[in-house]
Amino acid sequence: MTARPRIALALGDPAGIGPEIALKALLDDQVWALCEPLLVGEAEVLRRHAAPCGIAVTAHNDGTLTVGNRRVALEPVDAGGAAVPLARVSPEAGRATVAYARRAIELALAGRVDAVVACPHNETAVNRGGLAFDGYPGFLADVVGVPRDRVFLMLVSERFRIVNVTLHVALRQALDLLTVERIVTAAHAAQRALARLGVARPRIGVCGINPHAGEHGLFGDDDETIVRPAVARARADGLDIAEPVGADALLAGGGYDVYLAMYHDQAHIPIKLLGIGASSGMPIGTPVLFSSVPHGSAFDIVGKDQANPDAITNTLKRLAAVSCA
Repeated sequence: MTARPRIALALGDPAGIGPEIALKALLDDQVWALCEPLLVGEAEVLRRHAAPCGIAVTAHNDGTLTVGNRRVALEPVDAGGAAVPLARVSPEAGRATVAYARRAIELALAGRVDAVVACPHNETAVNRGGLAFDGYPGFLADVVGVPRDRVFLMLVSERFRIVNVTLHVALRQALDLLTVERIVTAAHAAQRALARLGVARPRIGVCGINPHAGEHGLFGDDDETIVRPAVARARADGLDIAEPVGADALLAGGGYDVYLAMYHDQAHIPIKLLGIGASSGMPIGTPVLFSSVPHGSAFDIVGKDQANPDAITNTLKRLAAVSCA
């Protein structure tokens, strides 16, 4: 890898704030000190979102853009994103979102970039666009060619790394998906991801499914029949993994390098309480270094120069550090 890694920055939903925060991230000197961004999307989409923010965007014949006073490469993707209605869900915007992300992942697979950062998507728009989509992890798995049930979302902040064993499904479905095999697979994915982040033998904390991790069967037997056997199997595989504890007590107590959360809210509530701008979403389980942000496309503030780029700039910096490791 290069001393200053090249990171593809996919624009996300062209109807949302993704292009705006991408542009604002490019104005951050520290981003440029750590990596070489490559925009993936459409110049007209960027100009459309730059104008309300007073950011000058100039296209050049060599395929690059000047954003503010920075010259940045653009990987063009002709997806019709400049024609979509702003701040509205549309199938056209969903298809453009997918086209930008797919091209960025393809660049990583071809070795043209070291990592991918994707701006926020709108799941409803992508599904209306014709793709069964429940977030970037499953989509990344499909493009890379890894089974979806082997790719997990890890939320990363300064305080926590939390792996979602299940993610964007109804809670009733999440409970059905929780099996010994799935939890063991997530634990191994967490171990490999932490090794890539420089933690050779991570200590893995495990959130129980039920309150108090079932209180020895008092609040249901799911933890006794599913989670504890999964922990035992992972330990037999050589992982440093703890017995399940109620999520509230476990996360409040800390002390682990990474945590397994059994369903969406166990992971996302603590991360978002710490501040969206300070965290990133990193799918794990594929060879592609990929990350996004834990917030949506914020239709309520599109075109108002109100979008805060902190989450995307911090994600770029975090992934640049991993790429250089």
